Amino acid sequence: MSAGWPEGRTPRSSVVIRSARPEDRAAAYHVCLKTGDAGGDGEPIYRDDPDALGRLFVGPYLALEPAFALVLEDSGGVCGYALGALDSRTFYARYDAEWRPDLCARYPKPEGDPQHWSRVQEVYGWYHAADYFCPEPYDLYPSHLHIDLLPRAQGQGHGRRMMETLMNRLRDAGSPGVHLGMWARNHKAHAFYTRLGFTELTRIGSPEDGSLYMGRRLQDVDRRPASTAASAGTQDMEPTP
Repeated sequence: MSAGWPEGRTPRSSVVIRSARPEDRAAAYHVCLKTGDAGGDGEPIYRDDPDALGRLFVGPYLALEPAFALVLEDSGGVCGYALGALDSRTFYARYDAEWRPDLCARYPKPEGDPQHWSRVQEVYGWYHAADYFCPEPYDLYPSHLHIDLLPRAQGQGHGRRMMETLMNRLRDAGSPGVHLGMWARNHKAHAFYTRLGFTELTRIGSPEDGSLYMGRRLQDVDRRPASTAASAGTQDMEPTP
């Protein structure tokens, strides 16, 4: 790293946001793994199958919604992604028809008491028992998205730039609004999304371990170039869901 930059950081000028390509899949799966433990490094707990999470949270978006799949790349390679779907119900229907059957065939549902499953087995269980939720009013927030950044890419405005770039794409494709889900007690992520203009739509589950859904209308997304918008914003953090 060049002198003058904080250790572990990359100069903004050397970082690019671009459309994801099929050959980015392995790197994007790695980002998913390294942020897969509530934003922390999931490698120790998914060591038996490092791609388990990526097949669920990355692969279907790259395959089914490539127009709304962005990666962040620096001199070290892909260091983040922002993935979205234009119409969530259509995306989940295609996921069920085109993506999930192969997952279920290759990774059988674990047996025994789920309370004793490993974390990898829990993910395999999600392959077989898909649980989709779209907050209301759906007509106003039909799209959804999520974002993950490696630690070296966090805190520099890249998350905001990626979110605004993706929201602009969704809006230009005709979406009136977008929603996302997150752990209800993830206060830092809540603050990040609030700064981006998201507001709470609903909560499900228990107060201790439930999910919070936030939404944002897209007609007023900042149309300035992403780099200009980022320079005017506050630093972001990893918005783990």
